[in-house]
Amino acid sequence: MPGKTVNSAIVLLVIGNALALISDVVIKLLGEDVPVLQFVFLRCLCTVLMLLPFYKMIDRQALFAGLGYHALRAHIGIVGIAAMVMALATLPLATANAVFYAAPLIVVVLSVVIFREQLTLLSVIAVISGFLGILVILRPVEFGWGALGALITAFSLAFNALLVRKLPRHQTMVHSVALNYLLCLPVAGVLALIEGREWSWSLMASAGASSFFILGYNFAVLLAYRHVAANQVTSAEYTGLIWAVLIGWVGFSEVPDLWFLAGSMMIVAPLVALGLRSRQAAAGRSIARKNASLPADTGEEIHCELR
Repeated sequence: MPGKTVNSAIVLLVIGNALALISDVVIKLLGEDVPVLQFVFLRCLCTVLMLLPFYKMIDRQALFAGLGYHALRAHIGIVGIAAMVMALATLPLATANAVFYAAPLIVVVLSVVIFREQLTLLSVIAVISGFLGILVILRPVEFGWGALGALITAFSLAFNALLVRKLPRHQTMVHSVALNYLLCLPVAGVLALIEGREWSWSLMASAGASSFFILGYNFAVLLAYRHVAANQVTSAEYTGLIWAVLIGWVGFSEVPDLWFLAGSMMIVAPLVALGLRSRQAAAGRSIARKNASLPADTGEEIHCELR
């Protein structure tokens, strides 16, 4: 089965991140004049419809378990999708994605504030380096609506990643994602009407394509992390930034400058270092357990769909 070995899990993550980038390309091709809130509503609708064939994976006896946290994640998600459309419409593909990848660093900071977690020295260095990397990429003198949208997207991803801890543990990913997008529909629909733009059902094709590729990303990630410890393969997720550079360069003639390269390294390198440190720690625990005849550490971590 795919994802049962480290190598196959890495391949799944590389493919999954490529699918996520295709979704970004679909959004970018809509241009700056796209009715943003209308697109958000249609994408949520398309996602719910695409998940209908998997209804057997939804616990209908406890359909609304964890409703409050699901609703909070849903409405943060609406803000995040809208901000992402704004960012992708105005920023180079690679620049927007580099800022999106700051979400794990924001998670680290919010974990301290909300859950009172302790930071290691490496975590502190990663956070400082990452935020300086964002400043290097965006450069305050060039800060605009697109940059603001990218930052809002990163924060929404981070908040939703943290809220995963509060969801019922027995729920399947299909259940969580379907309920999340179902709860988006009422507010997203009202916002689309308030936006006041002429209704365009032609957007359904783009919204459907974006939903399809993002769901593909989520399922690839689910398969990758199901049988392999996250700390062994998570650095493969940053191949998404490589895809963003290549697609932006070839498809949109967006040539990355030295500011982008330096800032991206400041964001990604510390995250990879954290992953390697986590892998070493997990290996040490595994050896200790083996020597003490204790149950093996599965290395299981909660993964949240990012987009």
